[in-house]
Amino acid sequence: MLAMRPTSLRVLWRFLIYGLMGLTVEVVYTGIASLLAGDLSMHGFSFLVMLPIYGLAVFLEPLHRSISHLPWWTRGLIYLMLIWAVEYLTGMLLRLILGASPWNYTDPLNIDGLITLRMAPEWFLAGLGFEKIHDFLDRHRI
Repeated sequence: MLAMRPTSLRVLWRFLIYGLMGLTVEVVYTGIASLLAGDLSMHGFSFLVMLPIYGLAVFLEPLHRSISHLPWWTRGLIYLMLIWAVEYLTGMLLRLILGASPWNYTDPLNIDGLITLRMAPEWFLAGLGFEKIHDFLDRHRI
């Protein structure tokens, strides 16, 4: 068996951390949305396939380092565009492989049901939040 290099292990751990955090935030977000829609059970949900998709945030780490000098709003827009690209491409890939994507936006601002412009504020903030999580992981050598 090949030994894993420390860098590879670090990337794997961070992939799992980002994936699990993404799942958790999505469940909380959909639970709050459920409550706001009148469902007192606060039913929150996600899809298991989202773990590796959220885990892809590990590949934003080098980008974060290279754009950290830019204004926060520029960084937020860059993350927003990348998140939409990943959401669209992974949704399309899942449609090709599985015949359907687990998410299907139906609001008037959707693009092919795979992304929605309505989510721009959430994804903008998620990108900036990623920076905080990445910085925390770096400070604590996780």
